[in-house]
Amino acid sequence: MSDSSNSNVFSNKNFLLTFIGALISDLGAALYSFAISYYILDISDNNAFLQGLYLALCGVALVISTPIGGVLGDRSNKAKIMFICDLLTGSVVLISAIGITYISDHKLQLITLFIVGIANNILNGFFSPAASALLPDIVEKDQFQQANAYFTAKSSLQSIIGIILAGILYSTLPVNILFMIVGICYIVSAISEMFIRYEFKGAGEKITVRLMITDMADSLNYLKSQKAITALLAASLFMNFFVNPVEANFVPYFIKTDVSSSSDYLFSKAVSPEMWSSIFSVLYAACILTGSLILSSQTPKEKFGHTTALRVLQLAVIMILLTLGYSLFVYSFISLNFLLIIMCLVHIAIGFVIAFINIPSSTAIMRTVDENKLSKITSFVTLLAMGITPISLGIAGAALQLSGGLSLLIFCSAGFAITAICLLLNKHIKEV
Repeated sequence: MSDSSNSNVFSNKNFLLTFIGALISDLGAALYSFAISYYILDISDNNAFLQGLYLALCGVALVISTPIGGVLGDRSNKAKIMFICDLLTGSVVLISAIGITYISDHKLQLITLFIVGIANNILNGFFSPAASALLPDIVEKDQFQQANAYFTAKSSLQSIIGIILAGILYSTLPVNILFMIVGICYIVSAISEMFIRYEFKGAGEKITVRLMITDMADSLNYLKSQKAITALLAASLFMNFFVNPVEANFVPYFIKTDVSSSSDYLFSKAVSPEMWSSIFSVLYAACILTGSLILSSQTPKEKFGHTTALRVLQLAVIMILLTLGYSLFVYSFISLNFLLIIMCLVHIAIGFVIAFINIPSSTAIMRTVDENKLSKITSFVTLLAMGITPISLGIAGAALQLSGGLSLLIFCSAGFAITAICLLLNKHIKEV
């Protein structure tokens, strides 16, 4: 499986190559995602419909290709899939950079960007299931938690610096040069992944549409038999369902309706209202990073399930405290400044708890799920997450419009509490 069983997972050459590749390609993805959204608005006279259409078409491409990627990931060499996808993505982005350089017509540029976006998301649908399921093939079981922790820390660190770096580069460099940097990031990532080596036994069957459908059906039946893992995955999906509206809907609403309307909020002379949203995000990401680093140095427990259920209950308590704090603010029992402090503390607490939920859960799934089904199950969960996110955000938007932020927080707090109780009462959860 791995080329080393040393205590530090970075001693494993395959893991090191995978980590470096992911670090570089994720940086490129962050730069591209930021740049493309603003550039489409720039060349379309701020046409939000075109930007939304671009995101929608990219989302459809990702949804269609992800199940196929799940089957390919379990029946092919995952490292080779990652190498090919990153190489093709980098090449496509570089070609688009050259095209934008010599195409002056904005309509043709938009067509080019739409084609590139759809192609990249198809490739991402093939890449992600393979990448998500690679670690068990290259890392020893006793290092699963450490490997997951470092990858979570990497993501948190990138979320802190990625947007800042993207904003600086977008404002200082021509977009074609920025796209070239992105393309080079993917190419360098592919070069790193090219040297990953692990023992892969070919599936032996020709991959057909019928085989893909059969594989997905078999994996879903397998998942039904894994009651504890199914409970963990369901809890994760419901957590996303209830936490996304808080960050994507409630925080901007709170900033616009409460902070922006006040002339004397905390640090108002140095911090704009919108910057408070960034402060919350940085605190959240920094605490996930810290929690990940703490877990990376700990010996993993044999069983995670019951502890994870208790962590979800902690998350529910934090959400209830946030709801209570906001209700006290709405009814003028506490000041806006006191609420801002509460919001900071809540994001710190949520960041830590999320880290101590997600990393052990990922480790439990890697330990339990058969390696030849992990890519397909990962792709299935990804599809569900992509499907429920727009629903949760839509419900949140309607709740805010109809009855304000307090009703949304009550809804989310109740959802977390129900999820925690159901997980604690699940008789299978102690098995993992």
